[in-house]
Amino acid sequence: MDLVALSRWQFALTTIYHFFFVPLTLGLGIFVAVLETLYVRSGNPVYKRLTKFWGKLFLINYAMGVVTGIVMEFQFGMNWSSYSRFVGDIFGAPLAIEGLLAFFLESTLLGVWIFGWERISKKLHATVMWLVAIGGNLSAYWILVANGFMQHPVGFEIVNDRAQMINFGALLGNPRAIYLFLHTFTSGLVTGAFFVLGFSLYHLVRKHEVEAFQKTFRLSAIIGLIATISAVGTGHAQAVYLRQVQPMAAAAAEAHYQTSDPADWSVIAFFDKTGKKVIWDIKIPKAQSFLYYFKFSGEVEGIDNLQAKYEEQYGPGDYIPLVALDYWTFRIMVAVGMLMVLLALGALFVTWKKYPEKWLARSGWLVWMIVLPYIANTTGWILTETARQPWVVHGLMQTQSAISPNLTAGTVLISLIGFVLIYAVLMGVDLFLLLKFAKAGLPAADTDSVLMQGDRPETKKGGK
Repeated sequence: MDLVALSRWQFALTTIYHFFFVPLTLGLGIFVAVLETLYVRSGNPVYKRLTKFWGKLFLINYAMGVVTGIVMEFQFGMNWSSYSRFVGDIFGAPLAIEGLLAFFLESTLLGVWIFGWERISKKLHATVMWLVAIGGNLSAYWILVANGFMQHPVGFEIVNDRAQMINFGALLGNPRAIYLFLHTFTSGLVTGAFFVLGFSLYHLVRKHEVEAFQKTFRLSAIIGLIATISAVGTGHAQAVYLRQVQPMAAAAAEAHYQTSDPADWSVIAFFDKTGKKVIWDIKIPKAQSFLYYFKFSGEVEGIDNLQAKYEEQYGPGDYIPLVALDYWTFRIMVAVGMLMVLLALGALFVTWKKYPEKWLARSGWLVWMIVLPYIANTTGWILTETARQPWVVHGLMQTQSAISPNLTAGTVLISLIGFVLIYAVLMGVDLFLLLKFAKAGLPAADTDSVLMQGDRPETKKGGK
C-alpha cells in the first residue's frame, strides 16, 4: 500500500493500455494511405476495397487510442501534481501543440476522409489520408519531445524551484527525443506491417479474396522487412546514445556492474530476490565494448561506479533501478525484434515463390505473429520508463518527490482498480471489433458501410 508504488502502477498500466493502440495507429494509417494511393494511380477497384477494409480497422483502433490517451492527461494533475508544477512551463508547450495542431488536424481530416468518399476527388481524398497519417506521427513527435525532456533535460533553467524553458529549439532538437521518435515511428510501421501481414495470411489460408490479400501480404512483407531492420537500427543507435546521457539506465539494461575496458556482454543472467544483484550469468568477452564502439576495446561504466558517482553528486540514496526488470525487458524486446526480421524475410520469400499451396496449408498458426510487435513495444516502453528510476526527470526530480500532496494510498488503490477494470473492458471491446471486422473480409464493391457512411454507390445510367 505504498503511495508512490501504487501511483506508479496506475500510470504504468494506463500507459501500457494506451500504447497498445498507438503504434498500430501510427503504422496502419500509412498503410491505408499507400493503398489508397495505389487505387488512385491504378484505378483498380480492388485497392479501393482494400483501403476501406484496412481503413475500418484503423478507425476502430484510433477511437480506442483517443479514449485511453485522454485519461493519461488527467493523471498529471491527479497523481503527479508536484511533477506538473515543476515541469509545467516546459511540458505544457509540446503537449499543447500536440493537441491543438497535430491531434485536431488528424481528427478533423479523418472526418473528411470518412465522409468524403465520392464527394471529393480521388486525389484529394488520398491526400487527406496522407495528412491523417502524418498528423498521427506528428502527435507522437510532440509527445516524445515532452518525454525526451524527462529522459534528458535540455533548454531550461531552474527559477524558484521550477524548471523554465529558455531554449525551445533545444527542446525540439533534443537528441534523446529524436531517437525516441525514430524508434517509435519504425516500431509503428512494424506493428502495422505485422497486423496487415497476419490478417492477410488468415484470409489467404482460407482462400478468401486471394488476389486482393496477396497484394496486402506482399506490401506488408516489403514494408515489414524494411521497418524491422530500421527498428533494430534505430534501437541500437538509441542504446549507444543512452550510455552518454543515462549511463545508469544503459548499465542496468546490460546488468553491467564493474567499469571495465574492454567490457564483456551478458548473454543471460539470474538475479537475487532484490532484483539488483546477479547470482549467475554467461558472458561473451569484449562484446559489450564492440556493441558500443564497434571495436573490441572501450570503457563501459558499471553500476557500482555510477552509484558512487551519483551519491557524490546528488547525495546519499539508491540510484540503481530494478536491474532484473530492465535486463530482461531489453532482451525480450531484442529477441522479438530479431524474430520479426526473420519472419518478414520469410514472408517476402513466400511472395517470391508465388504463395506455394503446401506452405499456405500449414501456416495458419503464423497468424499469431500479429502479437509480436505488441510484446516488443510493451517491453521497450517498460524499459524506457523504469531504467531511469529513481528519477522522474533525470537528474532534477525523483519520482517520490513528484507525487501529489494529500493523496492517500486508499484513494489511489480504488482508482487503480477502477482503471484496470474499465480498461480491460475497453480492450475486450477493441479486440472483439478488430477480430470481427478483420475476419469478415473485404466489403462488397461500392456498398455503404457503418463506419464509411460517406461512401455511396455510383449512380448508373438512367438513374437505375
